[in-house]
Amino acid sequence: MEIILKQDVTNLGYKDEIVKVKDGYANNYLIPQGYAMIATSSAKKILAENLRQRAFKEEKVRQDAEAQVEKIKSIVGLRIGTKASESGKIFGSVNTIQIADAIKSQFDMEIDRKKITIKGDTIKELGNYNAVISIYKDIKAEIGFEVFAE
Repeated sequence: MEIILKQDVTNLGYKDEIVKVKDGYANNYLIPQGYAMIATSSAKKILAENLRQRAFKEEKVRQDAEAQVEKIKSIVGLRIGTKASESGKIFGSVNTIQIADAIKSQFDMEIDRKKITIKGDTIKELGNYNAVISIYKDIKAEIGFEVFAE
């Protein structure tokens, strides 16, 4: 079944994209939750007109996202302090909330924690790690950080 996404859906697509999904997924989850609508011919025509009008606005947003990527790439020496045992194991784990808070406190940049993805599994030991920040659709920035014992 072809559907038009009304908002970004993780691992499926972005707002205003036409995607093919299984009928059950569309009818039982996406459409009732308000994430999508059925892609009829009239809905496709309306979408095409809306996309045409929005094209020049998107270019400005894309340029702003590129500028933000450059600011993020300039971040060097991000450090996150946490309580840890003497063997280097962290009590709990480091998550995206702590990364976003560290960026805000150390570099005065506001980044939504939902846009941060930690590479690999959860962080449960001291050391150096990488995270990916999704700025806009396919524009991403990678940031390195160090987890140290307080």
